[in-house]
Amino acid sequence: MEDFLVYSLTYNVATRFPGPGDDFRPILGLDTSSSSTSTYVKIPDMYIIALQEVKAQPQNMVWDTLFDDPWTAKVKDALAPFSFVKIHTLRMQGLVTSLYLKRSHLVYLRDVETLWTRRGFGGMWGNKGAVSIRLVLHGCSLCIVNCHLTPHDHMLKERISDYQEILHGQTFSYQETSNILFHDYVFWMGDFNFRLNGNTTSDEIVDGVSNGKCSELLKEDQLLQVRMSGEAFSELHELPITFPPTYKFETGVDNYDSKRRPAWTDRILYHVNASAYDNVTLKVEGNNYKAHMPFRCSDHRPVTASFQIRVFRPTTLKLVDFVNVPLWYTGESNKVFFKVVPTLETSPDDWIAIFKADFTSIDDYVAYVYATLPHIDAEEEGRVSTDESSGERSVTFSENSINFDGSYVLMYFAHASRSIYGMSNVFESASRGLAADSDACYHTSCMTGITVLQIIVYLIIQTKNIVMWSLHHIP
Repeated sequence: MEDFLVYSLTYNVATRFPGPGDDFRPILGLDTSSSSTSTYVKIPDMYIIALQEVKAQPQNMVWDTLFDDPWTAKVKDALAPFSFVKIHTLRMQGLVTSLYLKRSHLVYLRDVETLWTRRGFGGMWGNKGAVSIRLVLHGCSLCIVNCHLTPHDHMLKERISDYQEILHGQTFSYQETSNILFHDYVFWMGDFNFRLNGNTTSDEIVDGVSNGKCSELLKEDQLLQVRMSGEAFSELHELPITFPPTYKFETGVDNYDSKRRPAWTDRILYHVNASAYDNVTLKVEGNNYKAHMPFRCSDHRPVTASFQIRVFRPTTLKLVDFVNVPLWYTGESNKVFFKVVPTLETSPDDWIAIFKADFTSIDDYVAYVYATLPHIDAEEEGRVSTDESSGERSVTFSENSINFDGSYVLMYFAHASRSIYGMSNVFESASRGLAADSDACYHTSCMTGITVLQIIVYLIIQTKNIVMWSLHHIP
């Protein structure tokens, strides 16, 4: 087995937007002393970003259906230089979870499924509750839960009820991991809203924090107490808390809001089924559990933790192996050849997508065709032909698939399981005239010769792709 590094962040952003100059690298565990990616050591393999209270007015919801919300866009931009790709974003009103994976791990992504539980207004509204994403990476199942539970000091029973409803109300379609806690690894984070028991006033809590008495205050922490009593979250673990309360601050400053009793509302818990496999022991090693106090735009402070888990060693077998893709001609139809492992179950709804070589999200494809079952007609767009002697298949992309010269890559997606079965080599697309002039044009992204018609066609195709993606992915 091999080590796999997971970095998790939870942040209640209190409907605020990030500032244009905000540097997200510190809360992503990235050193800001150098701009060179080569100087970083132990970059995580996956990032989990769990946000709460992302602005959820109707106009924001419509916009975020088609584009990333400002927080997600900021994180994606910060991670792009390190070859991270956003593999999924799940939103339920103000709850937003995004997963980012190193490009080298993409072809080992399997069986993505999402669920959500509404707990606001008696289960009718999604301002409180949880969203969950389950997936398989390198043969190990993971479940990520982002929650925002019932607020206020006296609502402890309701928070316990929230946990029970989320845990038992979410049933995944994969039988062996139908329950959240059945997965090999579970990361449960968010604004739990658990407060401090007792009659300690806000001023007394602030004085205790100032005098280094956080460990004494934590004895009254409701989440620690219900975990010990078995009422809620007892199956999960938490790293030692060494940071001050993360709620509630006056926005923009380091002062606690005296109208609320400070508490450790923002938490990250984890669980591992260590003996899930014969002759193999899974494990989690956690570190760097901390709050980031310099981030002051919200009345909460972001909390992060990093984990080292064990996953199965990557296999060299390619389920879908693209034959080396040569130069494409921009504005012309192009054929792609690939091989599928005979034992792999494919679907008529599987699809092959074109991405720019520097893509940062699997939602940002340029065009796609369905990789349907083998068909006799090799020339029909989007249909698959097969060479019986070699097992080779092919699909043809139309002349409108790529309208700009540049570097591209192909990926094969399984529609039913949202798995990625294969990725091609990076290839160039160039206009035929430019390609004939010089081999150097194969490796440029020049915009020379682009016409107004090409731009219009490109925008139409992008709009179509957004609509098609929405039909496939919006819950």
